[in-house]
Amino acid sequence: MTPEITAFFDEATFTVSYVVRDPSSNKCAIVDSVLDFDYASGRTDTTSADQVIAFVKDKGYALDWILETHVHADHLSAAPYIQEQLGGEIGIGEKIKVVQDTFGKVFNEGTAFRRDGSQFDRLFQQGDSFHIGQMRGDVLHTPGHTPACLTYVIGDAAFVGDTLFMPDFGTARCDFPGGSSETLYSSIQKILALPDETRIFVGHDYKAPGREEFAWETTVGEQKAKNVHVGGDNEKEDFIRMRDARDATLGMPRLIVPSLQVNMRAGQMPEPEDNGAIYLKVPVNLL
Repeated sequence: MTPEITAFFDEATFTVSYVVRDPSSNKCAIVDSVLDFDYASGRTDTTSADQVIAFVKDKGYALDWILETHVHADHLSAAPYIQEQLGGEIGIGEKIKVVQDTFGKVFNEGTAFRRDGSQFDRLFQQGDSFHIGQMRGDVLHTPGHTPACLTYVIGDAAFVGDTLFMPDFGTARCDFPGGSSETLYSSIQKILALPDETRIFVGHDYKAPGREEFAWETTVGEQKAKNVHVGGDNEKEDFIRMRDARDATLGMPRLIVPSLQVNMRAGQMPEPEDNGAIYLKVPVNLL
């Protein structure tokens, strides 16, 4: 089947969120939503999420799923806010438990923070399937960027999160805890084994040098032929050497500290403290 896909680009975080509709019904899913966050003031805003919600309501769609490709380090998820407005189940990879354990320690969350993935409605594993109306989605476990990364293959479309970017920009970084360039290369091969005509929808676009417009849709065939990191004649050893060297030069994402604390909780904020206020911690010299 060919799902109907509508993209919403958040230029503040270079994130692409998607509404994916079953063409034979009004059922849909939302992939990788965004909760706006101003770091300087500590204030959240729902403008980006409200645009997606308004679109779904205006079209008369019914939301089955709110899908996360991974625990994002560059933007906050709006999943619980969207669920409150539209319903649906929140899904992520079952390796979220590894991420929760890792960053539960980084942020010294203590025993009150559950590390079993129970904040989410569904934990997906490699080979799992789900339905959006009558349309089937299949799950590929594609770690490397993070341990919990998934690719959702829905009809003729694959939502790859941060695993692959547009062919002229390449691939995701692998230097976060639990990341691995060797693992990412293997995961990318799973995606490139899909039919060449499979549409690929990326999680971000940073507009590669020389390109004037943002873009987020490509194909497996284009990635195999043109991806500057893994396409053409690029070999595994060359990729690992390039990726590790490049990652060593990268700074941390601007919103990594709030994003991890919120997203490992399925988009929920930490519990209020005894004064009723919510706080996000900044670990010093740990990340």
